[in-house]
Amino acid sequence: MSSVPGLQADCEELLGAFQKADTVRFERFAELWRERRFHTIFYGRIRALERNKLTKKTLELAQQYFLPPYAFQIRVGALYLLYGLYSTQVCQPKQKIRIALKDWPDIQRFQQDLIDSQHYDAAYIFRTLRLDRAFHFTAMPKLLNYRTKMMIQENEFKEEFKDPSNRVNSLITNDVLEELMNIHDHYQKMKCVISADKSQPDKALSLIKDEFVVTLKDITLEHQEWQQNRMVGNINHCALKLFLNSKETDEISNKKEERTLLESEVRKMN
Repeated sequence: MSSVPGLQADCEELLGAFQKADTVRFERFAELWRERRFHTIFYGRIRALERNKLTKKTLELAQQYFLPPYAFQIRVGALYLLYGLYSTQVCQPKQKIRIALKDWPDIQRFQQDLIDSQHYDAAYIFRTLRLDRAFHFTAMPKLLNYRTKMMIQENEFKEEFKDPSNRVNSLITNDVLEELMNIHDHYQKMKCVISADKSQPDKALSLIKDEFVVTLKDITLEHQEWQQNRMVGNINHCALKLFLNSKETDEISNKKEERTLLESEVRKMN
């Protein structure tokens, strides 16, 4: 990802330490930042061109941890990291954090999650970056050059940092549910065997609910449906945005045509 030696390792080490701290407080992140003297990352670069390139690469690297599929705590850490890097850079004017428009809905939901969870320090940091106009909104995540062939490098996601929300489907599969159902049926039969009434188990032996497996299956299906609705919501939001943009473009084009026709008619009258 990064052409700067050791940069990615240093960022991941800082985020890993923040993850182990098991908190999302900015105060703890600031302590880890100071312990590693992370503010000196931009020191030693004299020429302005080289300094700008290093800053762009550093912000681009930190920005990838701010987006899915990384876990909530890692994304909060990445937000703090971006804030620290943006604030301590020595470029004039400051290099901005590149944000593709397709990623903005995810970032807005993340901001709302911060507010709903009452993580006001993280929400304040995000608001501060916005007020400082630290974000550069772009059409594409990477800078594209005209008629230049470019190898698109796949991001290598660090497994320890990934969001565990998709692990439910991998943990509770159909085979697992079927096996649980068989074990539960066998458990019910064994209770009947040792009960006075062989047709049904004694109430004293009812240690778990009879509909345990069914309830677990319903919860799993509900979680899958929630994930699908969330993905559909993202797609619909992007589609609506594209529709509104195209509609606005058409309206502007129509107004220009009307103005041109009107000017033409005026010239004919003169």
